[in-house]
Amino acid sequence: MILKDLILIFLGLIMLIVGVLIGVAYLTLLERKVLGYIQIRKGPNKVGFLGILQPFSDAIKLFTKEQTYPMFSNYLSYYYSPIFSFILSLMIWLLIPYYFNLISFSLGLMFFLCCTSLGVYTIMISGWSSNSNYSLLGGLRSVAQTISYEVSLVFIMLSVFIFIMNFNLLMLSIYQNMIWFFFLMIPLSLSWFSSSLAETNRTPFDFAEGESELVSGFNIEYSSGGFALIFMAEYSSILFMSMFYCLMYLGGYNLNLMFYLKLCLISFLFIWVRGTLPRYRYDKLMYLAWKSYLPISLNFIIFYMGVLLLMILY
Repeated sequence: MILKDLILIFLGLIMLIVGVLIGVAYLTLLERKVLGYIQIRKGPNKVGFLGILQPFSDAIKLFTKEQTYPMFSNYLSYYYSPIFSFILSLMIWLLIPYYFNLISFSLGLMFFLCCTSLGVYTIMISGWSSNSNYSLLGGLRSVAQTISYEVSLVFIMLSVFIFIMNFNLLMLSIYQNMIWFFFLMIPLSLSWFSSSLAETNRTPFDFAEGESELVSGFNIEYSSGGFALIFMAEYSSILFMSMFYCLMYLGGYNLNLMFYLKLCLISFLFIWVRGTLPRYRYDKLMYLAWKSYLPISLNFIIFYMGVLLLMILY
């Protein structure tokens, strides 16, 4: 019986990974299409019907290119950090509170925090091991930015989980049965959205790839497979952050069409922001993280703890 369960879990994991990879592929297509229409052009429309096979041709192109690496790079860490980055971004997907044979977490939030904190190291090692000044600068910026935002991100999440007093993500859908948490904490949900933009290195916070002064940031020396893996890790975390937003603020996890529409809407917002907003200045980003989001999230967490205490007392 245990063997059968293990086989089912393994098959579920394979299906999950394939599903995430296809989702990432079509998220890149959606982004290129949306940015194309924002800039009054078509976007990719040659490969397949309306460019629907474009992501697969991109993947084939990237993975069949020659793998180059700098002479003075620390080869092993340079080679393996994109792989670990991609594995970490896939590991977080185990958190989805499935209703079937996959693993059910009672401490899902802790697992999420561990995986996102480890993601910083892969960026740092990618930037450092290339032994290039530009990639090191990009890596340093990215690490400073991610650490700055993770602090307020944790407090924003805790104020949601204080409401349900449980780290299990399945509980979120039970507690949001009558009213979405979005309506109870609008300022926090907006702070979470912009923090997740910074967490995934997206415009207007993509300082790791500030082309105007850094060429391409921490991934400048990567080509073919390594670049593709970094790219896929970023888009997989975008999809996950969109799903986490739906879990926390938009009614929790339900196996229905509405949940997937909400997920698509939040992913679309990530792309829309990229097409609309210019890049922030770096010192302003740090000011925003430490002087705005951190006090807001701390104040809200104290407020919700007070509300909870009043509810327990009365």
